[in-house]
Amino acid sequence: MTSPERLTLQPLIDKLQFWAPLSDADEAAVRALPVTFRRLKAGHYVVWDGDRPQHSCLLIHGFAYRHKIVREGKKQIFSLHMDGDLVDLQNSLLGRADHNVEMLTDCDVALIPVDAIRKIAFDRPSVGMAMWYETLVEGSIFREWIANIGRRDARTRIAHLICEFAMRLKAAKLGTPEGFMIPMSQEWISDAVSLTSVHVNRVLKALQADGVIHRSRRWIEVRDWDGLVEAGDFNPAYLHLDQVHPAAI
Repeated sequence: MTSPERLTLQPLIDKLQFWAPLSDADEAAVRALPVTFRRLKAGHYVVWDGDRPQHSCLLIHGFAYRHKIVREGKKQIFSLHMDGDLVDLQNSLLGRADHNVEMLTDCDVALIPVDAIRKIAFDRPSVGMAMWYETLVEGSIFREWIANIGRRDARTRIAHLICEFAMRLKAAKLGTPEGFMIPMSQEWISDAVSLTSVHVNRVLKALQADGVIHRSRRWIEVRDWDGLVEAGDFNPAYLHLDQVHPAAI
């Protein structure tokens, strides 16, 4: 983890430029945002369902996830987040959170007041456009996850999750499809794909036995990318990486 005195808002600039070009003045405005840097442990909540968040949380280093807990106490994970993501951008406008955001690993974060997020989004059109792209792509990913748990079988759900994670890690320059660390236990994967952890373990073993992946604890090595894509019914169009601003590639 990075020492607090060395943390900056550069990951936010990098992520916004991923979607739209920013001028020097735009970048300066982002760097001038009021911010509190914090180091949070795995399991820490930055948003609670029903809260009125006062800050938007930029994930600088680490992984987080959104989830809801239903009446029976079961958890449904519906998105994963990594370096550079504004994990609760929509709460800067909606006002009241309708889900939880929890740290999946120890994380370095930047907490930016929601009033400052609103102001820069409207004062700096290019920044606002990039933030709009970010929320629209999040919505696209949510829809794909609904399709995944609603209409795909167990093998397809898990293969699809691995494909998405590999592609997003590559886009964030945090890994490659050939090999990466997945920061989720089998229990967390089960909460993301609506299966039991026993079923998740069985499917992962089957994918390995078929030569599609090799797994060593949480390290995933993809040995047959085309086979994994076929197994996961995976089409990356919903990630909208073809919309990425050319300068970000």
